[in-house]
Amino acid sequence: MLQSLWATRGIVTSSHHLAAESGLQVLREGGNAIEAMVAAAATISVVYPHMNGLGGDGFWLISTPDGRPPRAISAIGAAGAMVDEKFYRGRGYSEIPVRGPLAANTVAGTIGGWQIALEMSTEWGGRMPLARLLEDASYYAEAGVPVTDGQYENTIAKRDELENIPGWSETYLEDGQAPRSGALFKQPALASTLKRLVEAGLDDFYRGELARRIAADLARAGSPVSAEDYARQQAQETEPLAVKLGRGTVYNVMPPSQGMASLMILGIFDRLHCDQAEGFAHLHGMVEATKQAILLRNAHCTDPAYMEQDPRALLSDESLDVLAAKVDPRSALPWGSSALPGDTVWLGAADREGRVVSFIHSIYWEFGSGVVLRDTGIQCQNRGSSFKLNEDEQNYLRPGRLPFHTNNPAMALLKDGRVMAYGAMGGEGQPQTQSAVLSRYAMFGAGLQDAVTAPRWVLSRTWGEARTDLRLENRFSPDVIERLRAAGHEINVVGDFDQVMGHAGAVVWHPSGVIEGATDPRSCGAVATY
Repeated sequence: MLQSLWATRGIVTSSHHLAAESGLQVLREGGNAIEAMVAAAATISVVYPHMNGLGGDGFWLISTPDGRPPRAISAIGAAGAMVDEKFYRGRGYSEIPVRGPLAANTVAGTIGGWQIALEMSTEWGGRMPLARLLEDASYYAEAGVPVTDGQYENTIAKRDELENIPGWSETYLEDGQAPRSGALFKQPALASTLKRLVEAGLDDFYRGELARRIAADLARAGSPVSAEDYARQQAQETEPLAVKLGRGTVYNVMPPSQGMASLMILGIFDRLHCDQAEGFAHLHGMVEATKQAILLRNAHCTDPAYMEQDPRALLSDESLDVLAAKVDPRSALPWGSSALPGDTVWLGAADREGRVVSFIHSIYWEFGSGVVLRDTGIQCQNRGSSFKLNEDEQNYLRPGRLPFHTNNPAMALLKDGRVMAYGAMGGEGQPQTQSAVLSRYAMFGAGLQDAVTAPRWVLSRTWGEARTDLRLENRFSPDVIERLRAAGHEINVVGDFDQVMGHAGAVVWHPSGVIEGATDPRSCGAVATY
């Protein structure tokens, strides 16, 4: 059985053990939590390629032990200048394709986030050279890394829809077959890209020779994103969103991330005054809070430049009071809201100075758009497939618009001085899993690893089916499951550690200087400490 791991000098948790080790080595060599996170993020981009990569977007929350709110970074790629409704309608599409070159319609934002984070790191005296931070990632890309069970299973599952997309088969198949778990997987073109970043700096990804190579690759593949689009791209430091709970304040990032939904769930649930974990009141309250949050998220969350509602107003005490009053403590709200797919990775880190990082990045669906650029080895996200082609819909496609994001990192500053970074992968499930972990640990006193390991739920739609149901792992009490059914929830009982629940993790810094970490037994991740 997994236990929380404890340390005093540094900790990194990740859904892939090699990424956690990369971050830990940087901490051992005197690096800080931001530098460790860049190293871990670079490594996981290589060793977990079906879930994330340099061609995706990322978000950061960064905390220091002075009680101030965390700093937030949004590294989101915008739609290209020629990407609009006319572009797709003129090619016969009534919806944006979810795979292929026309799904690769936004710039890759995550490298810009690394750049801003490392600039913040210098304020802490960070001086670790980029060559060191990308050393492990470059090695694994060039020398190879063992294929994970997840990569093998997803390659098999997604092959039919991806094998004819430019670059995918050449990258992910060997002699026409999916490499099995444990086989050595090499990415030489991506190794060259990482070496170029070391030589020329991260800005080269957007405004240098590497940017020109990326643009040429995109044009060759048939993507509508250009070198000019890359040159315009800028990550941004933004104000975090916050909600006060009885036990402390929880933070997340601004739209177009769905981080507002994560905070709404917790703010609503806190007002239901549930006093016991794992029972009917806990699960029912969380699920009903989720429904209220998703309804508001779907109505309002988009590129902030197009939002009519201030997200901070939606998270005000008055707004959350109204939403909590809508929750029936005995009966389920009928539910038919569509679910959002998505896969990603969350990583957390803390250093000996008490600086804590919550980081998430993604290529959206498994393997993103499926496009792998020939000369740079970058796998392009399909985040822009979430845009709509009807002007009266939320997230209507416009040139330069930021896409809606399921990605959101989370952090809590508890009243007793603890700082908790936590997060999860899994599209619609991300805010639900975050709420499960936070409530168990901070509200009900569960151990950190227990909060992650405990059976989970997700209100979501099974792919290929019209019905949305509440999926519960089979480790929940049969009595609780039957009470939920009796309240009107449509229940689908799944496996004991089911992959549909995604991969969660958490790091907590204590005022004593002790740090603890947890990883998800549903993943191949690890907590690395010293």
